Amino acid sequence: MDISPNELHWKDAYKLMIGSILPRPIAFVSTVDPSGTANLAPFSFFTAICADPLMICFAPMRRGTDGRKKDTLVNIEATSEFVVNIVGEQLVEQMNETAPEFDPDVDEFHEVGLTPIPSQLIRPYRVKESGIQMECVLHDILHFGDQPGAGSLVIGKVVRMHINDELYADGKIDMEKLLPIGRMAGQVYTRAASDTFILERKK
Repeated sequence: MDISPNELHWKDAYKLMIGSILPRPIAFVSTVDPSGTANLAPFSFFTAICADPLMICFAPMRRGTDGRKKDTLVNIEATSEFVVNIVGEQLVEQMNETAPEFDPDVDEFHEVGLTPIPSQLIRPYRVKESGIQMECVLHDILHFGDQPGAGSLVIGKVVRMHINDELYADGKIDMEKLLPIGRMAGQVYTRAASDTFILERKK
């Protein structure tokens, strides 16, 4: 089967993409708007960029209904700050509850029963229940269209990390205690720490 993505409806191309690029980690991104209203939303187009400086990125797509920017992107454009909260198994249900499109004036922390705690260097709140939180300042945003199915790449510099003590030892994260989850296709998720194997890199 040979497929030209530009000949597909964007929803069909999207299904092929999320069924091929997996598992995907989830960035649980918290922001605030200029008036201070908190926003919290998950994004599974998320990865690391480099270590020096410590840079990460995530890609919010445009709303599938009308092509409008999502509240997370609007807030970051206005404030240049965001927090990426890492999702472990204990957060899965509440993370999923924030995925629908809420009105901009709705505080998702309150809606799903998560605890907002102050960041140290930026305005957006962190999710207390998350084992790892990354305070980020905006480095750049690249936009790729403004129609439904289009998206943006948000690049941020991590200026402060918060790691629960029980997850941290000898400069490393204990994956079996973090219990990270990954997004597969559709409504399927995976437990990233429960079925792993060692593969040593050859010198």
